[in-house]
Amino acid sequence: MELFPHEFTKTADVGDRGVRTHLSSVIVSAPPVQFSKAALVGVAAGLLGGLFGVGGGLIMVPGLIGVAKMERRRAHGTSLAATLPISLASLATYLAHGNVDWAVAFFITIGALAGAMLGTHLLHVIPKNVLVIIFVITVLLTATRLLFGSHESPGIDISVGVAIVLVIVGFVSGTLAGLLGIGGGVIMVPAMATLGMATVVAKGTSVAVIVPTAIMGTIRNRTNANVDLRAAAIVGCIGAFTAVIGATISDQLSEQTANIMFAALLLFVAVNQLLSLRPDRNQPAATPEPALPVSD
Repeated sequence: MELFPHEFTKTADVGDRGVRTHLSSVIVSAPPVQFSKAALVGVAAGLLGGLFGVGGGLIMVPGLIGVAKMERRRAHGTSLAATLPISLASLATYLAHGNVDWAVAFFITIGALAGAMLGTHLLHVIPKNVLVIIFVITVLLTATRLLFGSHESPGIDISVGVAIVLVIVGFVSGTLAGLLGIGGGVIMVPAMATLGMATVVAKGTSVAVIVPTAIMGTIRNRTNANVDLRAAAIVGCIGAFTAVIGATISDQLSEQTANIMFAALLLFVAVNQLLSLRPDRNQPAATPEPALPVSD
């Protein structure tokens, strides 16, 4: 029996007597990610996140897979955990400038926490190729939003209908956060801007929602063994530092220039992820397990 780096359960029927041999779940811990590789992912994710004003999960997931050689489901879970320190650092900055709408954040968080529970469950059961496709679609939608921008106005007047919409927005973003390991800001920020919130306040409010969403998702991913907390701490802490540097650099760029640059980067990431769907011809075919003896 082969040992895979994730949990599995197999049941075999043996003979006419209906004897069932249950091979119990086996968990083989993945080798620890090298500090230098995790740090490199953190530097890139934080720098690009701060530079372009978008969560680092879109960079962390392919970085953890390509650079740190992490299994895809574990990479998604680790990325979500790593967004926590980055989001806390960003939230402190937005709070200092009064750019957080707590009323809006409250309603979005209600939906986001429920969505995070669903997303982390789906992460445990959805095939990896499907994860890649969903991730690529999300990346392409984000690139489109950056290229075309969104309308903004002073603020959101909360009514019953708007509150329901905010909860739905939170549920969708929370589901994607738990499933893909991204913060969910790619959904929340344009939705809030469309409802009439200034982009800078939308970003600050989005970060406020990401904090509890990341906590809930990480707890669930830890239960399913889909997170490397050590790697997440390295990526997140270093990313929180470099995000400040990225934000400083972004002050020197026009919003249009920054959006075009990041959209181009996202297109590169999307193509790279699609190429990962190709079968590896150099990988040896799996050896079938020997058949169990059958009693007559």
